[in-house]
Amino acid sequence: MIRGLSQRMRRQPIAALAMLWLTGLVVLGFLAPWLAPASPTVQNPAEILLPPNAQHWLGTDDLGRDVLSRLIYGSPVALTASLLAVSVAALIGVPLGLLAGFAGGWIDMLIGRIVDAMLSFPAIILAVGITGALGAGLIDGMIAVGVVFAPVLARLARAETRLVRAEPYVEAARGFGASTLYLLRRHILPNVAEPLIVQITLLLAQALLAEASLSFLGLGAQPPAPSWGAMLARAYAYMEIAPEQMYAPGLAIVFTSLAFNRLGEALRAALDPRENPSGDFIDANPATTVLPDRRV
Repeated sequence: MIRGLSQRMRRQPIAALAMLWLTGLVVLGFLAPWLAPASPTVQNPAEILLPPNAQHWLGTDDLGRDVLSRLIYGSPVALTASLLAVSVAALIGVPLGLLAGFAGGWIDMLIGRIVDAMLSFPAIILAVGITGALGAGLIDGMIAVGVVFAPVLARLARAETRLVRAEPYVEAARGFGASTLYLLRRHILPNVAEPLIVQITLLLAQALLAEASLSFLGLGAQPPAPSWGAMLARAYAYMEIAPEQMYAPGLAIVFTSLAFNRLGEALRAALDPRENPSGDFIDANPATTVLPDRRV
């Protein structure tokens, strides 16, 4: 998989740039105490809303804090929040989808109705409602976003599981008395993992936007935490007199979201047998192989 992904990225320079951007954000997060020119929380009333200058490369905000420092310290907040939300979604959605797709019957119908009910609400509205019930804060907000995204993974896992469970090797294993847990762990999950990985990568972009939206509304990261969404919220109040305050956090959110999307598309292409006819990902063991012809 890694070799195929690297080959795909060599054919798609934008995907390589996306990986470079995300890697750079991770490095910024680890090296923030050494790279940031100032503290992200220390206020300086004498330097309020300064434009970009030699001392403050991106200017200062309405409390005199260095925008570049808050931007650097905000990168691990954004990445951690996205990973937390998607992890919660995967822990809830994937097991439910596997259970619904493999068990069928009334279990499938019950889980399907719950998934349909949750998907009928706009995602951000449902996230705001759950966050309001749990309480404002970054962790509670990302748990809410993860709950909102869980039905997406549940529906995908269910559809893929229904395809794989009809394969002859699954029926043969069932005939030899394999338990349900063994079948799910050994035969089903390895064969549905690839589309789920792609969807999880794409959900990272949506989770980033959701975190920024919640922080913009005051339901995500709480002051004085350097969140990109919170930076946008403060800059919005002074947009007419200091519009440059919105550029840095806004572009950071846009570029990071695009990077996650491009990485997801690269993964989709690298894992698609039609894009990888050489068979780099085909395992010799049919029990752990994603069959190229199982999708219609």
